[in-house]
Amino acid sequence: MVKKIVVVGSINMDLVTNVEAFPRPGETIHSLGVAYLPGGKGANQAVAAARSGASVRMVGAVGTDSFAQTLIDNLADSGVDTSGVLRKEGHSGLAVITVDRSGENHIVLAGGSNKAFGYGEIEGRIPWDEAHAVLLQNEIDWSVTEAVMREAGRRGVPVWFNPAPALKLEPEVLGLIHTCILNETEIEVITGAKVSGADDAVPAAGRLLEAGVRQVVVTLGDKGCVWVGREGEPVHVPAFKVQAVDTTAAGDTFIGAMAAASCEGKPVPEALRYAAAASALAVTRHGAQASIPARDEVERLLADAGR
Repeated sequence: MVKKIVVVGSINMDLVTNVEAFPRPGETIHSLGVAYLPGGKGANQAVAAARSGASVRMVGAVGTDSFAQTLIDNLADSGVDTSGVLRKEGHSGLAVITVDRSGENHIVLAGGSNKAFGYGEIEGRIPWDEAHAVLLQNEIDWSVTEAVMREAGRRGVPVWFNPAPALKLEPEVLGLIHTCILNETEIEVITGAKVSGADDAVPAAGRLLEAGVRQVVVTLGDKGCVWVGREGEPVHVPAFKVQAVDTTAAGDTFIGAMAAASCEGKPVPEALRYAAAASALAVTRHGAQASIPARDEVERLLADAGR
């Protein structure tokens, strides 16, 4: 039986505006361009895992608006099983994203259908017996996320959690997480430890291990990423040097790619390098799912870089 990566999370349409520089409070500026692009952290991670060769099921919801079918079709076109996607009355999730010339972004979320379903509506759509891992984020109702974590724990399915947008987590919840993947801002919110590089990331991640998490990956942008687990020495993988144009979905690409590599049984250092390469390619392109590379592209970058 082929093991699946199950993603329970958000599905959004991203309204992306490009600007020279972010506006100051009260300032009106002109956009350099506008695009409607499928996104949502859950959907992005599902697409990233599928394009890296994993068998993936997306569990979530779209609305009854004009975006809904486009969002489902884009997932399916990327090889994601969409049988776990509900349709809920109302608008689909919407993210308003502003991207400046350097590739940095500001994001405002309108939850819509992502916040409109309960665990009882999706529990039968999760293929627990086939799941290698379940990937979760923080763009759907928290009660659903926590219920999935608890059921995964009862069934012995590893939970991979990306706490974005960042939130404080109770120690009991941290004990339900197998793999926590987060950036410098998110780990500071959870642990109170300021992280500016690899040296800071290791002790901060250690706090999460002490709380019950099995392994932690801290993504550090152009400083690479750090893995810390209960067994073995910490692993630091440098970032690939690329010209970033849009960092939207970079973290989601990393998570989905790493999950796919893990599902294949790749050792941690190899899985991290693969994920770092996938993320590096993503930031060289505009959009969320539109920027996520296919497996052969990632493997070419790794080969060219001698990694």
